[in-house]
Amino acid sequence: MNISTKSRITMRVIALGYLFILLLLPIGLILFRTFERGIGAFIDSISTPAAISAFNLSLLIVAIVVPINVVFGIVTALALVRGRFPGRGIVQGIVDLPFAVSPIVVGVSLILLWGVNGWFGGIESLGFKVIFGLPGMVIATIFVTLPFVVREVEPVLHEIGDDQEQAAATLGANTWQTFWRITLPAIRWGLTYGVVLTVARSLGEFGAVIMVSSGFPGVSQTLTLLVHSRYIDDHNTFGAYSAATLLMGIALIVLLAMTALDRKRSTK
Repeated sequence: MNISTKSRITMRVIALGYLFILLLLPIGLILFRTFERGIGAFIDSISTPAAISAFNLSLLIVAIVVPINVVFGIVTALALVRGRFPGRGIVQGIVDLPFAVSPIVVGVSLILLWGVNGWFGGIESLGFKVIFGLPGMVIATIFVTLPFVVREVEPVLHEIGDDQEQAAATLGANTWQTFWRITLPAIRWGLTYGVVLTVARSLGEFGAVIMVSSGFPGVSQTLTLLVHSRYIDDHNTFGAYSAATLLMGIALIVLLAMTALDRKRSTK
């Protein structure tokens, strides 16, 4: 289909205008509000005990969630690609469930399961608190990030096939040796891409986490909850913008890493 020069320019202007209004303008406003008092004020705002605690808690959740999702994602992807078993389609649907269910619904469901009056609420009598503590926040984050590793590794497994794995088995390699020396190197870029997506979603998750967190500073307040608390509860708009900029900076680093990995993977 031939498109005239005028039409191409018009489409570009519309696309750039759309991106400017929905993306660049809000980001520019946040950056302006953040640094209008100077870099020193920004550093002071993100170096408070509450901000440092929120940053550390966000990183702790990422450090717990990513390894769990890596193990689960690889095992599930291998089962879906290499295995043929009853209920395979149901498993496929369950993996995609976090894409369809609102994070708020996830949080409510966790409260119904792990709350004081929930199905497993009796566990609190043993001194293990899930809701309004770190375990609940980790479970909520695991749920919303569950599909990323699976969906990045699965197409790679389809592409490489199982010829090399079968060859390794005929040469006497056991299951672990085959996975470590054949499968894992073949899926490393898809796995790394899935990890990057998992990290980005874990850092930015809000809806599910706020439902299962007490929100107390220094106890169970992540960076996203810190932004919400400063803006809504404390009416500290500058502090909220500063925390949002910190979160945006981390997200930008993750995005750049994802882009670099995507380019490197495309050259393989």
